[in-house]
Amino acid sequence: MRCKRAEFEVDVVKYEIGKKMEDGFESWSEVVTQGWIITDFLVKVSKPDGNIVCPYVKSRRGWTFIGEGDYIITEPDGSKHVCGADKVFERFIPLETE
Repeated sequence: MRCKRAEFEVDVVKYEIGKKMEDGFESWSEVVTQGWIITDFLVKVSKPDGNIVCPYVKSRRGWTFIGEGDYIITEPDGSKHVCGADKVFERFIPLETE
């Protein structure tokens, strides 16, 4: 879906596991032990080796872990951001498609 914010268009896509939308994964145990963020709603992926990892995107501000229901925002320059489902359409207005 194409949306508009601050006079430029961005791509807004709901995150799906397996679509390679993330920039990387961090070990679940590392996320929890570092105490970086509240982990209750983070996406957790089980790897074949039994490890659980959390997907993230890299931005100018650092890593942002992806939560359940989050959207990935991609700007024209390729930079990515994460936006929660509760805020995405308050911040971004869908554009009419032809």
